[in-house]
Amino acid sequence: MKRYSILILLLLGVLHLMDQISVLQAQELTTGYEPKSRILFIFDASNSMAGQWDGERKIDMAREVLYEMIDSLEQMPNVEMALRIYGHQSPVPPQDCSDTKLEVPFSPSNASRIRQKLRFITPKGTTPIAHSLELAPGDFPPCNNCRNIILLITDGIEACNGDPCKVSLGLQKEGIILRPFVIGIGSDPGFKETFNCIGEYYDAPTKEQFREALEGVITQALNVTSAQINLLDSHSRPTETDVNVVFYDRFSGVIRYNMIHTLNSKGNPDTLSLDHMSTYNVVAQTIPPVRYDSLKLISGRHNTIGIDAPQGYLVVRTSRGKAYEQEKILVKKAGEHLTINIQEIGLQGKYLVGSYDLEIPIYPLMKINDVEILQSYTTTVEIPAPGYVTFNTGQPGAGALYQLTASGDQQWVLNLQENRKIQTFYLQPGTYRIIFRRGDLKSTAHSMVRDFVVREGTPETIKFY
Repeated sequence: MKRYSILILLLLGVLHLMDQISVLQAQELTTGYEPKSRILFIFDASNSMAGQWDGERKIDMAREVLYEMIDSLEQMPNVEMALRIYGHQSPVPPQDCSDTKLEVPFSPSNASRIRQKLRFITPKGTTPIAHSLELAPGDFPPCNNCRNIILLITDGIEACNGDPCKVSLGLQKEGIILRPFVIGIGSDPGFKETFNCIGEYYDAPTKEQFREALEGVITQALNVTSAQINLLDSHSRPTETDVNVVFYDRFSGVIRYNMIHTLNSKGNPDTLSLDHMSTYNVVAQTIPPVRYDSLKLISGRHNTIGIDAPQGYLVVRTSRGKAYEQEKILVKKAGEHLTINIQEIGLQGKYLVGSYDLEIPIYPLMKINDVEILQSYTTTVEIPAPGYVTFNTGQPGAGALYQLTASGDQQWVLNLQENRKIQTFYLQPGTYRIIFRRGDLKSTAHSMVRDFVVREGTPETIKFY
């Protein structure tokens, strides 16, 4: 009767899991993200698995429970399995640390092959966990839209002087696998400390706890996890939106999700379906960008992530006319040298609330410091319309243009092109000085100096003949 009760509970758990997978697939279709989940079972068939466990041989109990889980996974669409076994080819002694083999590769409808292979395995060898993990990347065929999951089932720790923790971390950093799952069979008190660094560890001192752990792992691996990104304004309200949000895998740096933040029809941040098995570094591509590092989602619940991103607007325009149309503005955070954006005069830019310095490459170079951007407000910076100045030198030559300051000093603006007779520039209103010498006159005594005034929106011609 107890056995039937356990089977009924397992069946209900599997039905619940299948229902969650259906929801996940529906959500993934709406987000355009529908990965295939590939589960590689790494199964311990070392000599110790022939020992007794809860009244039976460890290997018999382990494969019986694994059969049941494979039966359920076989019914799930978009899930593929493979089986790697170690310790089953060479008896000890001597110790064969290369005793690991991919017995059943990934393919659709291969559950019967996995069950068949498990049925005739005899435990006999050693425990090369690190080497098995090192070979695991080759077990996953190339795929652009797959989640690679490893489930290690073992009753012993590394026996071949390898470093499973280092290997696992390296595979995660390379983006080859997600954080592995490890189920430790038996009651060794050192298991948790040993295996925690490899991946998500589950302790299974009894057969029933092994069954629960295995079901928990599969649920964890394939569970639905929803989330929303709240881009918060200056009042901590989630009103900011229409920003590219990028999710990077924290270990590998690989982009996992790339989306434009959206408010739904009710004005709330859109609900996302995300893979909870990764830890993320999130970047909201505001100007400047905002980061949220080491985001870890909680499986099976709705996660709300708040990112401070209060924004306002900036427009730089001339007082009249279109002389500076398509001219670029360099935008920097106040007091810093790094350019964070290039914006066109006359167009609107969106920035985080704060102070910015503007550098406008017109003549003379214009710098406007400490421009304040406020929440949901458009800050407008108006610059004078330029004058239109033509230099007609009659002959090519060398020349330099300066702006005269109120103290009578001269500040360099530009050098004339030495191979041209006529040159035209937009200049900001002010008083200027031009020094020029014709190229065919080889004496400094022929240098000519002219002062002139540029008025807003007014053309001016300066002649040197």
